[in-house]
Amino acid sequence: MNAILLDPRTGGMAGDMLCAALADLTGSAEPLLALADAIAALPRCTVFEISLERVEKPFSAAFLSITLEEEQGGSDDIAHEMQEVIDKIGLSPPATAMAHAILGDLVSVKNRLHPQAASCHTLASVDTIFDILGPLAILEDAGLFGCPMYTTPPALGGGMIHTMSGDVGGPAPASLEICARHRLPVSESSLAMELTTPTGAALLANLAGVVTRFPAMTPVRIGYGAGSMKNGSCSNILRVVEGEIDDLTEERIVVLETNLDDVDGEVIGFARERLFAAGAVDVFITPASGKKNRPVHVMTVITTREHYPVMIRILMDETGTLGVRVREEPRLVADRKSEKIRVTVNEQSFTIRVKTSRAGDHVIAVKPEYEDMKKIALKLGLPLRRVAREIYRQLPLIP
Repeated sequence: MNAILLDPRTGGMAGDMLCAALADLTGSAEPLLALADAIAALPRCTVFEISLERVEKPFSAAFLSITLEEEQGGSDDIAHEMQEVIDKIGLSPPATAMAHAILGDLVSVKNRLHPQAASCHTLASVDTIFDILGPLAILEDAGLFGCPMYTTPPALGGGMIHTMSGDVGGPAPASLEICARHRLPVSESSLAMELTTPTGAALLANLAGVVTRFPAMTPVRIGYGAGSMKNGSCSNILRVVEGEIDDLTEERIVVLETNLDDVDGEVIGFARERLFAAGAVDVFITPASGKKNRPVHVMTVITTREHYPVMIRILMDETGTLGVRVREEPRLVADRKSEKIRVTVNEQSFTIRVKTSRAGDHVIAVKPEYEDMKKIALKLGLPLRRVAREIYRQLPLIP
């Protein structure tokens, strides 16, 4: 299975940088040229031309040069204009929905930061349409749209950032706002320049899942896209890697652990129930030997980055533990799909949920939902094993 890794940790991220990097990766700028022609045909745009060039410092990378002439003042309905362009270039429905989600983030943040402004040139300019649709068009043309996509935390940059209302200290308020809304981690940069634009942040937040380390992959090809900002004699550069990964899906989980001694079993059990109710992926207890040979219970909680602060609070409140070990780890999981089917038990019909797990085209397991089988067993007064045997017999054959 192919996957894409975006690496804006040091060079940041902007729409034109991603377009250039993807064109460099795939070896084709044709989707961008077709997109430029469609944008140039908009009534308020008189000139929209692009050319893919090269910069040589600090190493060879693609650079997208854009020539733009449009009516001043922007547009009050950029979403409608973007849809016109989408219809011309023929984006798929999933890519179209993604494009509108990205634009929606930009509009929402603009309304929060500049509520009195009826329109904003930075947002309403047609180059915003290009920055959003360009990466999607290349990904679709290369058959890469929909494959797993990851990003490292982007560098936002610093220094003085120009906004529609004046200069402010970096990072750019809109970029930071989008990262906050999507809980997108960011990386530190000492460069006094804007590295990640609001459109770049919105693209990352909607297209990719965050990884703090490179996922396990075999690199196939790499593209480099240079930005327009200069750091001395060098440009900020975005790296994009296409690689092959296992058919299993890689996820990032947070593992919490704490050692419990002199804690009643009832307290541990209640804490476990609360953790599951709060959204823990799994909670398990391991007996161990602690300090001074005292017996202890190691409570382990598997959760997500978003939920782990809540889990730590529950652990401390319920068990009285003074410390919790925290680590983030990757894990590979099968693709899982749940569907409902009708089954008959003791001549009565029931609807149950069945979970199918796959690795690529290979079916690993087909398993009825335990809670559904339990309800049937209790209603009919039958042993659970008998209900399970009857349901398994009726499961459809999954290729």
